[in-house]
Amino acid sequence: MTNDKSDDWLEIGKIVAPQGLSGELRVYPDSDFPERFEVPGKRWLLRPGETEPQPIELLAGRYISNKNLYVIKLAGVENCNQAEALRGCKLMVPASDRPQLGENEYHVLDLIGLEVFMQASGELVGTVVDIIPAGNDLLEVKLHEPLATDKKQKTVLIPFVEAIAPVVNLQTRRIEITPPPGLLEINN
Repeated sequence: MTNDKSDDWLEIGKIVAPQGLSGELRVYPDSDFPERFEVPGKRWLLRPGETEPQPIELLAGRYISNKNLYVIKLAGVENCNQAEALRGCKLMVPASDRPQLGENEYHVLDLIGLEVFMQASGELVGTVVDIIPAGNDLLEVKLHEPLATDKKQKTVLIPFVEAIAPVVNLQTRRIEITPPPGLLEINN
């Protein structure tokens, strides 16, 4: 049985455990947007086994950087038992609720599948297959066959920074790169 509604929602995080005794919750984030967890307002909670998320009010949240977790406070969750009952729930937002992006920001999903070209020569390098979050995000690019000379070398990591990937065009689905000499050979 397929749930047609799943496309309408984005999972932004998963509640993994209570935090302390006052009903705070630890959330493992699936979203790059801190405001999803820090700005008070309405969120939705999907309980395990249910298909319809329920609205819930986020009161506060803070990031714990060494654990890559957010600790959030939800309305009506006042003690450890109530928090414990929410373990395993997913935090959702409507898919239409994408935060406004800054000029050079992109949604990860928008980048996967884009073709990567050398800006100077117009040569096709390959296709973005994944984005690896690091200090600077890295584009994992599956090399176009002729470039994948060594059988083992199927993908290359390209730092997603303006100096190296100055052109990202979602309309034409292409990224143009100006890699420093040797970048495409580094991973051999």
